Amino acid sequence: MFVSLFLVLMGYIVYFNVVEAKNIINSPYNRRQDLFADRVVRGKILDKDGEVLAETEVDEDGNETRNYPQDDLFAHVLGYSVKGKAGLESVENFNLLTSNAFILEKIVNEFQGKKNIGDNVVTTLDTDLQQAAYDALGDHKGAVVVMEASTGKILSMVSKPTYDPNSVSEDWTKLNTDEDSALLNRATQGKYAPGSTFKLVTTLAFMRQNSNYESYSYDCSSEIEHDGTTIHCSGDVAHGKEDLRLSVANSCNTSFSNIGLSLNIKKYRETAKELLFNSELPSPLMYGESKFVLSEKDSDAELMMTSIGQGKTQVSPYHMALITSAIANGGKLMKPYLVDRITNYSGTTVTKNMPEEYKQLMTSEEASKLTEYMEAVVEEGTAKALRGQNYTVAGKTGTAEYSIDKTKTHSWFVGFTNVDNPDLVISVVVEGADTSGVRAVNVAKKILNSYY
Repeated sequence: MFVSLFLVLMGYIVYFNVVEAKNIINSPYNRRQDLFADRVVRGKILDKDGEVLAETEVDEDGNETRNYPQDDLFAHVLGYSVKGKAGLESVENFNLLTSNAFILEKIVNEFQGKKNIGDNVVTTLDTDLQQAAYDALGDHKGAVVVMEASTGKILSMVSKPTYDPNSVSEDWTKLNTDEDSALLNRATQGKYAPGSTFKLVTTLAFMRQNSNYESYSYDCSSEIEHDGTTIHCSGDVAHGKEDLRLSVANSCNTSFSNIGLSLNIKKYRETAKELLFNSELPSPLMYGESKFVLSEKDSDAELMMTSIGQGKTQVSPYHMALITSAIANGGKLMKPYLVDRITNYSGTTVTKNMPEEYKQLMTSEEASKLTEYMEAVVEEGTAKALRGQNYTVAGKTGTAEYSIDKTKTHSWFVGFTNVDNPDLVISVVVEGADTSGVRAVNVAKKILNSYY
């Protein structure tokens, strides 16, 4: 019994040091962080090309100031290191306050009472792409996520309204009482009705429940009425006879309401679960869990609304980027990451992250068919604004109503480029598109045009 207890204890100690230790050290409630800061100057955070995004400046008196040369451009993804910590400043706190400088240099500094210099965090972030996303979103509330489908690298993450991490201490009270919630990272923590982008999920559920899905046919007359509930197509457009491909391309609400009524709700929930709704997400930053709450107890009206991306479903732009990434990558979701490597202050690599598969969300055949439908959205459907560029796009637009009178809307776009050999995955949401007049597909176009 003694030997068994000893082995269990040793096993837990090993587990704690390998799995839990870093999280415990990074906790903002752990005062041990202050001990690291007493001996180490906080390291730099760099973009993928080595451009400085965050650094600690030390004056002649030894006073340290954390500086963000790009001001608010990377605010939400970098976070801050005062008044607690957020973003990469929190996640990578252990590495930033750990020095892997040459051992003799560290010994000399210890004897001389000097601080060692912390390691650098080299991110996957692309400053030019970040600037393009920042500019394209303009003064509108919303978020943009851009990543690589084949690797999981997050290249850009923008959330607006934003804030200046250089003045968090001075602006702390204002930031915490701001009705626009500028500190909220809308990309990962924002919860929105997905609108018609959710039709990708509904389409997948229908394909799985109907092996003859390619023979689906529906005659759209601009509205559908069932049990006292009437749902209209956008602009009251009558799309006429449609198959599943055209239903996706035209984002036909009546056809998808009809599809929803045919679905087995339990299996529908299973499909949503496999696409990570009501589940933990692989994320390097804090996030809000997406919700799919439709159940067998709900009315047909709720089922119809859910099938077109309304109802009670909630999702973040980041989560929609993950689903789109899996479609682009043959059904396989790569584990998203923001840190390419850790180096010491002189540039020598300490550790390097490599692409890693997270989960197969769907079969390659399912992903291929969804890609075909998403191409139709661009070529002949609701995302024609992206047609005829010097890059190809497969995507899905969305309009999400968020007011009781159904007059206020958010605008969505998700998609990926270079369809035959997928390159960038992009997810965009623009809040209050009904008043701003800005559509997410146009924001995506500006970003992609700048990149290509």
